[in-house]
Amino acid sequence: MGGRAQRTRRGRGGGVAGVLGLAALAALAWAARDVPAALGGRLAGARAERVRRSPQFHDGAFHNPADVRTTIADPGRNLVWELLFGQQRRRPARPVPLRRPSPGSGDERELAVVWYGHASALVEIEGRRVLVDPVWSDRCSPSQVVGPRRLHAPPVRLDELPPVDAVLISHDHYDHLDMATVRRLRDTQSAPFLVPLGIGAHLDRWGVPADRIVELDWAESHRVAGLTITATAAQHFSGRGLRRDGTLWGSWVVAGAHRRVFYTGDSGYFPGYAEIGERYGPFDVTLTQIGAYDRAWPNIHMFPEEAVAAHLDVRGGLLVPVHWCTFNLALHDWAEPVNRLWREAKARGVRLAVPRPGERVTVDAPPPVDAWWDHIS
Repeated sequence: MGGRAQRTRRGRGGGVAGVLGLAALAALAWAARDVPAALGGRLAGARAERVRRSPQFHDGAFHNPADVRTTIADPGRNLVWELLFGQQRRRPARPVPLRRPSPGSGDERELAVVWYGHASALVEIEGRRVLVDPVWSDRCSPSQVVGPRRLHAPPVRLDELPPVDAVLISHDHYDHLDMATVRRLRDTQSAPFLVPLGIGAHLDRWGVPADRIVELDWAESHRVAGLTITATAAQHFSGRGLRRDGTLWGSWVVAGAHRRVFYTGDSGYFPGYAEIGERYGPFDVTLTQIGAYDRAWPNIHMFPEEAVAAHLDVRGGLLVPVHWCTFNLALHDWAEPVNRLWREAKARGVRLAVPRPGERVTVDAPPPVDAWWDHIS
């Protein structure tokens, strides 16, 4: 009798364990359901052939102009331990203040920037609107269950954006190219997506119509809504899955009849900035990457002092920093990038605007820097 009861209990226990195991597998499958699509598309056909013809492509991958290390390494330093147990203050202590963008004046001569957080921004130039690296998802990851999570909400919903004339993507990393955001813009906007070579394969997989995909190599331009938009060089890398550097990365020049804007994308500091300034500058405003740097990857993201140097190299007027505040992607303190940038800008006489997420900056009359981040750090 006792043996039969024991077997019954073991059977019930095994049944419960089996149910729990199935539930865990189901939960894992649910969490990973979008991952294959988020990894993007594969190059094939005419797109692959065009990639192979690029001067930046050889030996089966895209390459930077200089032979620089793009892997993460710092001998003698335990980056994982530092990530888990380091003493850096990598998040704000209080909520990030958000703003709803103020309306423009309606003057087509006005140039303005709305920064939404991280590298997402809207450029308003000569009556046209250009959306840059839009990421509205909660995580910059192929999964919305795991991966770096936003430190603040988007200041506006995607469906609250005004009609835009172009969407620019700098490269295919998850914090710059987000599947859910692209799909939503596919449905709510009619603007073309301008992307570096190869990224069109991702957009194809996500249902963006072919006539809304414009792929450019460095130094190639496309005219849209009276603007000349040019893909320019950057020093970085690409990849969404196991393969690296199968798509191109870059920076962007947005030029109207009278005003010019430069966006660095993600990049280490390199001599190409002076060349961009000579060929396409001067610029009324630059959107310049300042965050997620470390000596373990010095060639692929700029330190704040290098961001100021890059701004001067391209002959920029007003500097608006991007690529900070929103996602925790490095080991430095949350506010360190903007503090270092402000010091260097003052030392080198660079005009600076540091908007709160959602705040509209009129380039000819920017708000004074007020260190708003100090109150929440």
